Amino acid sequence: MQVLADKAGLGLHIIRKGLWTPDKYRELLKTWSPKSDLGRYVRETILDKLPPEMAAELIEQFSSMVVLQSALYGRVIYGDGREEWLGLLSSKVITTAGVGFLVDAWQNLLELEIMKFHGIGTGTNAEAVGDTALQTELTTQYNPDNTRATGTLTEGASANIFRTVGTNTLDSGTPAVTEHGLLSQAATGGGTLWDRSVFSAINLTGANGDGLQTTYDMTATSGG
Repeated sequence: MQVLADKAGLGLHIIRKGLWTPDKYRELLKTWSPKSDLGRYVRETILDKLPPEMAAELIEQFSSMVVLQSALYGRVIYGDGREEWLGLLSSKVITTAGVGFLVDAWQNLLELEIMKFHGIGTGTNAEAVGDTALQTELTTQYNPDNTRATGTLTEGASANIFRTVGTNTLDSGTPAVTEHGLLSQAATGGGTLWDRSVFSAINLTGANGDGLQTTYDMTATSGG
């Protein structure tokens, strides 16, 4: 509500918010349809708490954004042939080193398609954008030793989703796997970390030839 004095300074006029809000702001707030989870969260929880001019400016900022969202799914493949679908394991986090890798690839300083190797480990520290490696990656438990799974390079459910699927099979140890990383080289101990995920423990037995298949989706959403 806005309160103004009349010309003589002798009275007050009450102008209700719905009347003084410019039409263009009302229309923009009504018609904006965000495409990403971030945009939908902002629309549902923040926009109606802002002055219309500020809300409109926020929408304009979203229109110039590309939002990258990660999602990691898992499936245990037991040595006896049984499979157990685990569903969504994690939805974070793309790293600072990862986005730097993307910029370098765009300059043709390296090849983007080498970012396809799936590493798993037993670290439980929370994901952070500053991560450059898994906390405690498996090594000799991998089959072959010290070698991450090579993932596929495909399109996901729509044209704006990159998907890679890799299966790490074990031949020793009984690790409780709690972390995953998508990296740029097959050999352990190096490579650029694009994304790190931490999740509830998945118990595997290497002597039985158990394995973990991980599906990583990166969704790129234009215009917020």
